[in-house]
Amino acid sequence: MSILKKIAIGLSAVGPGLFLIGYNIGTGSVTTMAKVGAEYGMTLTWALVLSCIFTYILMVAYGKTTLVTGHTALFNIKNNFRFGKVLAIYIMIALIIGEMLALMGIMGIVSDLISEGFRLLTGTPVNTLLITSILVVFLYALFWYGRYQVFEKILMGFVILMALTFILVFFMVRPDFSSLASGLIPTIPKTDGAFALIAAIAGTTCSAAVFIMRSTVVAEKGWTIKELEQEKKDSAVSATMMFVLSLIIMAVGAGTLHVMGMQLNNTVEMIGLFEPIGGKFAAFLLILGIAGAGLSTIFPIILIAPWLISDYTGRERNIRSPMYRTLGLVGILFCFGTQFMATPPPIVMVLSQAFQALILPAVAIPIYLLINRKALMGDDTAGQGMNAGIIAVILFSLITSYFAIIGLF
Repeated sequence: MSILKKIAIGLSAVGPGLFLIGYNIGTGSVTTMAKVGAEYGMTLTWALVLSCIFTYILMVAYGKTTLVTGHTALFNIKNNFRFGKVLAIYIMIALIIGEMLALMGIMGIVSDLISEGFRLLTGTPVNTLLITSILVVFLYALFWYGRYQVFEKILMGFVILMALTFILVFFMVRPDFSSLASGLIPTIPKTDGAFALIAAIAGTTCSAAVFIMRSTVVAEKGWTIKELEQEKKDSAVSATMMFVLSLIIMAVGAGTLHVMGMQLNNTVEMIGLFEPIGGKFAAFLLILGIAGAGLSTIFPIILIAPWLISDYTGRERNIRSPMYRTLGLVGILFCFGTQFMATPPPIVMVLSQAFQALILPAVAIPIYLLINRKALMGDDTAGQGMNAGIIAVILFSLITSYFAIIGLF
């Protein structure tokens, strides 16, 4: 068996994890991590480490609950609490609002970057409205004719492209490793905006939407409790890759822009700042990586509203059904949002990431109760280690929600 075939089989075995990497590491992550690195160096690495550890814990917890019960997250929340319907509807509405905000920011940033890419290649930028229109038609066509397995393969391609480009750019700009290492001591910077960025790190990594979607993609994979170890391995791969990619993006910002005393205000400016550091090739690679990161998040976001409705109602998840196609069309039209807004796309992204941090407690607390309910889980309730981990996540979610409130208001 060839090495490439072995790699392909290995990647297919961790499909849900790759799906969530593609969903989670998007332009929001890139913008947030690069801004953190540029403004604070590596001093907020501790927040990223905690976020990824807690991401793993909740992914395992939500995945295990789905494996045992055969039902997805919102369905379990709705049917196992006294006010479960109210809580499930709140989670569903909050997630959809947050993701639509993110979608506007994502497509705005991707269109700006592609326009900048054309400028690098030809000397002339392309109208961003035209770019957005072409991408929307292309992506909705894929959505119309696609299946979950097709999306998984497309996302796998985007994730690999994103990972390779960021790793290449990391070595091309040659960040000072001694300055990176010296900045690993955990601190909270005493400057305006620091709390919002900590909340954004949590919101873009330990995202409430990821855990609700986790149960759905595990169900789509058709796994049962027999695949529990596979589910844990898949979660570990996903959380580890999220950490590595996010750390590389932060380190690129810390080892270059932070050392030079520069700040990052928007993503296109980042390309302009990196061009003299790593040359046009590095700038173009960065555009490919960020665009790949952005496009990898669009399919899951388009799917979130119909998937959540199917999750809540217990209906079959049929991507080609009228409900999915209609809601998918409504969702993808939000891609045009920043074309008609005065607010820059990166600001919209930061708002959406901080908003995600506010939803996390409503997702972390219910899973602690569900996974310890004997009548629901039988002999597969959480052990002491898992319970300690989920309690730590709950405390973390309350703290980052507080940071989000301070940072936003």
